[in-house]
Amino acid sequence: MLKSLIQLLGDDAPILRRYLGMAVSYALLGGFTLTTLVPVMRRLLAGDVRGAALWLSLTVVGVVACWAWRRQVDRAGVAVGVAILQGARQRLGDHVASLPLGWFTAHNTRRLSHVITHGMMAVAQLPAHVFTPVITGAVTPLVIVAALCVLHWPLGLIALLGLPMLLAALWLTARLGRRAEQTYQRHFADTSQRMVEFAQAQSVLRAFNGEGGGAQWLEQAIDRQRQSGMRLIYQSTLSVVLNAWVVQALFAVLLIAAVFWLNAQLGMAQDAGSVIAVVVALVLTSRYIDPLLDVASYAEILRGADSQLEEVQRILAVAPLPEPERPHAPASGSIELRGVSLRYAPDQPEVLRDVSLSIAPGSMTALIGASGSGKTSLLRLIARFFDASQGCVLIGGVDVRQMSSSQLASHISQIHQDTYLFQGSIADNIRVGRPAASLVDILDAAAQAGVTELIERLPQGIDTPVGEGGARLSGGERQRIAIARALIKNAPILLVDEATAALDAENQHVIAQTLSRLRGGHTLLVIAHQLSTVSMADQILVLDQGQLVEQGSPSLLRASHGRYAHFLAQRRAAKGWRIAAPSNGEQA
Repeated sequence: MLKSLIQLLGDDAPILRRYLGMAVSYALLGGFTLTTLVPVMRRLLAGDVRGAALWLSLTVVGVVACWAWRRQVDRAGVAVGVAILQGARQRLGDHVASLPLGWFTAHNTRRLSHVITHGMMAVAQLPAHVFTPVITGAVTPLVIVAALCVLHWPLGLIALLGLPMLLAALWLTARLGRRAEQTYQRHFADTSQRMVEFAQAQSVLRAFNGEGGGAQWLEQAIDRQRQSGMRLIYQSTLSVVLNAWVVQALFAVLLIAAVFWLNAQLGMAQDAGSVIAVVVALVLTSRYIDPLLDVASYAEILRGADSQLEEVQRILAVAPLPEPERPHAPASGSIELRGVSLRYAPDQPEVLRDVSLSIAPGSMTALIGASGSGKTSLLRLIARFFDASQGCVLIGGVDVRQMSSSQLASHISQIHQDTYLFQGSIADNIRVGRPAASLVDILDAAAQAGVTELIERLPQGIDTPVGEGGARLSGGERQRIAIARALIKNAPILLVDEATAALDAENQHVIAQTLSRLRGGHTLLVIAHQLSTVSMADQILVLDQGQLVEQGSPSLLRASHGRYAHFLAQRRAAKGWRIAAPSNGEQA
């Protein structure tokens, strides 16, 4: 756990080391202060009040020193907690920002959200509220064991041998509870995601689920969380009871040994000093148990926080895309793939297989194929959401792995099928593509993307807030703003993933005209199913089950009567399809 914390804190790790040193010194000080009671009790039982008073004054000094030092230890623990919530969160964010975009699946995004919020809070409370009593509970018994060994070595040996037994019990209960903890945390993250989804998608849920608002998925998630939470509670309770039983059993063994020792001393008619030693040993034995009970009581909190740290470690273990030591700038807007294959994981099938293609700078290429043929994966590979399993992707004659992330990002602009708008105004969302853009540039990009009509009918115009995720706008309106955001970037390469799918015929025509105007000045690679978009492409790429099966100009592929010709026939049949009025004699 401490190793994971140090890695998470990074440059702030010295704050943790300083705190740990202070906590250990506090525990030693407390232990030694406790052992001063031995001479106090010995002298009191022997009738030496003056000598007891001198040792008692030393005990009082130790208690005051412990109180003052504990305040400093607590402040140091809070400083570590603040460093975790601030610096460690920032460090985790910096690491995530360097990960390949392909890592950001819905599952991983849910994990990340849970770790940053709930997980970091669970870890941050450790130094402020948990580590100090645990360290004290671990160190103080060692001091008492040393004192017991001086008084009576068999008692000291029993106390010493009991510590590994307690550690074994703590390890066993932690192992038993780990799976229940992981299941609960997974269901907790799922429920949080369902709650956000339930709030954001009320219009869709109510349209299809009536007055209930589609709450069944949320209710199912909450029920799964409740069941896993109950299992975790039962497991945690069992662990606490088992740990306490081990500590109490150890105390019972020590007590029995002390009683036998006392009987032996009384039976042998030893001097009063021996009997006093037995009584003092009994008192130390009781003080030996209390800190161990603290450790046992905090074991479940430590296990839960350790699970969160393991999740953080799993995220930090994801390797970012390697950056070249000497990046090379692309010479043009050309795109080339050489023998590219792609699989998302070693145990998963290939989504692209031995794809080779070449796209000239300033040309327009339409990418078509059935759903699941690998079109979106191909676009994301060019944008380096991830690296190819085999082969290479070149932009302007340079392998994308030899370009820095900033170089590649400045060279490529993207329009995704799934549009996301940030909370802010329309202008703010368009300006994301080029933060230094002027209002004139924003309005020009808005006009090219067909947003002008939208901003003219809104009371606040270009400054109209879009709401969280663009919730105040329709799907088509969000898509147009996203297109304007891509256009204002003015990158040499524009990757378009079915940008007109959510638009009506009028706006489809506007976007098609925009793409036509960009030809020559930009390299366009467009995933499209609209005939108007496909027909104006310089070349067409046809994908089927991850393989490039056809490539050429529209006229050449149309004449070859292959996959593209079949696609064209389907689209024309669909475009000409209509509901005809029933003829005479037919039932309507």
